[in-house]
Amino acid sequence: MANMGNGSLATTLILFMLSAAFLHKGAAQEDIAVQGQNLVTYNVSVVEGEVATISCRVKDNDDSVIQLLNPNRQTIYFRDVRPLKDSRFQLVNFSDNELRVSLSNVSLSDEGRYVCQLYTDPPQEAYADITVLVPPGNPVIESREDVVSEGNETEITCTTAGSKPASSIRWMKGEEELQGELTVEETYDRMFTVTSRLTLTVSKEDDGVPVVCIVDHPAVKDFQAQKYLEVQYKPEVKITVGFPVGLTREGENLELTCKATGKPEPQQINWFKVDDDVPSHAVITGADLLIENLNKSYNGTYRCVASNSVGESYDDYILYVHDALTTTPIPTTTTTTTTSTLPDTTQDSRAGEGVPGQMDHAVIGGVVAVVVFAMLCLLIILGRYFARHKGTYFTHEAKGADDAADADTAIINAEGGHNNSDEKKEYYI
Repeated sequence: MANMGNGSLATTLILFMLSAAFLHKGAAQEDIAVQGQNLVTYNVSVVEGEVATISCRVKDNDDSVIQLLNPNRQTIYFRDVRPLKDSRFQLVNFSDNELRVSLSNVSLSDEGRYVCQLYTDPPQEAYADITVLVPPGNPVIESREDVVSEGNETEITCTTAGSKPASSIRWMKGEEELQGELTVEETYDRMFTVTSRLTLTVSKEDDGVPVVCIVDHPAVKDFQAQKYLEVQYKPEVKITVGFPVGLTREGENLELTCKATGKPEPQQINWFKVDDDVPSHAVITGADLLIENLNKSYNGTYRCVASNSVGESYDDYILYVHDALTTTPIPTTTTTTTTSTLPDTTQDSRAGEGVPGQMDHAVIGGVVAVVVFAMLCLLIILGRYFARHKGTYFTHEAKGADDAADADTAIINAEGGHNNSDEKKEYYI
């Protein structure tokens, strides 16, 4: 066993001596190419803590020796022997055409240029650069204010530290990509801290919308943090009519409700009449307004005003009181009945809409006059009809009979009197 140990030590010393000799010879001729030889290697990027693999490949090798050196020009592997006492280096493959070595648990100190060397005359070298990637820390997103009022400007920052190379940061608000102001700071240990500042003006539509900070780095994917905007806005006000449905008429009641929403919720709701006072008998209960027994003196604009800590808003209702519905008696006869129906085409008044025209009283009077005239014409026609049924008869009275002394004389005197008798007519209606 002792003899085997001494032999191994002797072999290692011989390898070091041969390596030093070839390195000294090849240092002055490293850029000279050897015809028929082709030494190839590749650059490697590896995340800190993971495994890097370095490959030295040779095409058409003529039994030349391959070795791998670290950035300090120390031999890691000479053929399939590892002189360097770092167990993180392990032989993956060795043949006449390839020397492939793995390096586990990579750290920043392992970063640098590794040398694949082929012992030819003159020697060939190829360089594999190992770049160690350090993923950034969890992004931290902060805003200048937790709650923002609509129309105001706010600033949101996203910071990620301890990355290599420096990260880049993008912003998304909902589906919209936004551009922030980027600041990069390098620390003493060759790490980078990156901060992005986003400035935006918010509206009430932004309430509850996520703002996402997306960190782009070759060592990580889908690295992000988000914050939901909380926006305060003044109330939105809408007046609705509970009663009546349709026109407002004299003698009826009016019920209005003021619906107001905002963030925060409206703290106060008030009713006013523009340029006048609310009727004294009107009843206001919170957001409800009740006016009983309407008359035209109540016409005007009624306003509901709602307010919160952000501001106030209002909505208007224009009241126009129409005449009360009346029933007009319609004359009838034994033979004819006339009924007239007029459609009601006017509509209620609302805020922002025109006031409909009042029904003309002359129209109603004209209709009544036409009906009365028709009845008079009917009476005249009936009168003419009955006038056609008339009778004619004659009476023959003995003229001179009144002067006769007795009846016989009267008869004698009356004879022939028919020729002088007058004709009399009687009419029956």
